[in-house]
Amino acid sequence: MFDAAKTWLSGGVWALSAATVILSNLVSNVPAVLLLRPVVANLPNTHAAWLTLAAASTLAGNLTLLGSVANLIVAEVAGRRDVKLGFWEYTRPGLLITLISLALGIGWIQIFIWK
Repeated sequence: MFDAAKTWLSGGVWALSAATVILSNLVSNVPAVLLLRPVVANLPNTHAAWLTLAAASTLAGNLTLLGSVANLIVAEVAGRRDVKLGFWEYTRPGLLITLISLALGIGWIQIFIWK
């Protein structure tokens, strides 16, 4: 399994970022980093890969309520104050914010770190 993931993720910064965003929103960002750790540690440019993983997992946490435990805490506190913050209410602005911040952050990493 790790060999297939390593082959796909060796495609560079955008492949690693896409995998991180998807996984971060399925299992949350910290478990995603732990799951991707063995793959990233074996990529050719580990320094750039770790920076990409850190940036993508952090920024991916803004996409959905499931992206970060902090999002769930905020939604729960909002609910106690009669503010409805459901999955789609959070995801609509989260998608735009995440796409813009990922494009800028990962683009910068690709230009200056991955080379």
